[in-house]
Amino acid sequence: MALMSSTFPFPLPLSPIPSSKRHQFPLSLKALIPKSNPNRSAKMVVRAESFQTLVSGAVNLVQSNPPTWQSALLSNLLIFVVGSPILVSGLSLSGIASAFLLGTLTWRAFGPSGFLLVATYFVIGTAATKVKMAQKEAQGVAEKRKGRRGPGSVVGSSAAGCVCALLMINKVGGEAFAQLWRLGFVASFCTKLSDTVSSEIGKAYGRITYLVTTFKVVPRGTEGAVSLEGTFAGLLAAIALAFVACLLGDVTAPEVIVCVIASQIANLGESIIGAVLQEKEGFQWLNNDVVNVINISMGSILAVLMQQLILGH
Repeated sequence: MALMSSTFPFPLPLSPIPSSKRHQFPLSLKALIPKSNPNRSAKMVVRAESFQTLVSGAVNLVQSNPPTWQSALLSNLLIFVVGSPILVSGLSLSGIASAFLLGTLTWRAFGPSGFLLVATYFVIGTAATKVKMAQKEAQGVAEKRKGRRGPGSVVGSSAAGCVCALLMINKVGGEAFAQLWRLGFVASFCTKLSDTVSSEIGKAYGRITYLVTTFKVVPRGTEGAVSLEGTFAGLLAAIALAFVACLLGDVTAPEVIVCVIASQIANLGESIIGAVLQEKEGFQWLNNDVVNVINISMGSILAVLMQQLILGH
């Protein structure tokens, strides 16, 4: 049999395929299909199971109750990685390192509720610091580094809280004193947030600023100066953070009132210290960070004393 081609003038023969070779094509196609590797499938299953076990172990570790150092470290690391954009906006690199230590200590002592309280404090405080930043910079009363706090500020803001956390971890006083340390922790951050917000809002919106000791009108940003706008904003900030602590189960409703009152008394004391001693001869060591430690310590101690004397717990 032959076929005429337009390209070739002579016929092209078409020979029939011998019967002995007719099954060679299907066999060659089978050879092109890759064979499944049982060993490879088994390895993939093992890897998936290992990953699932790792994730499950991490979740169980984070949910450890009571918290452990391992759960505190892992939880803090995960949160810091996710929240790094917010952290960078409010802290310097060394400040972030200090905050990481604070977060780990807080989680170990008070668990997720304590950590969320500190996170709430940081977000509100950072937002208040950023309010009218350009105006504050023009007036020379803005925080350094665009409001990004360093390690000194972190320590000054959390020293009393860290002491309460260590007392809680070491179970000083046992269960009978556990709520006292928790209350002191909450009150210290209510005090510091109230101080930060009152200062920053006062510098941004305060129309008239008075020196707390003489009620003499002074420029914004003067040590020991207060304004009506800033004082009211600071009071609201203390109420808000104490309310969050109550929702998280860290303090009771009566203790919310204790924290707010203690924070306002402590802030008044801090303003008096600033007006009388800060930046005066012989007190050059009394910088803002040292005053902050005194301030939050007063707030924490006052809250504990008020709980004992007024609430009678």
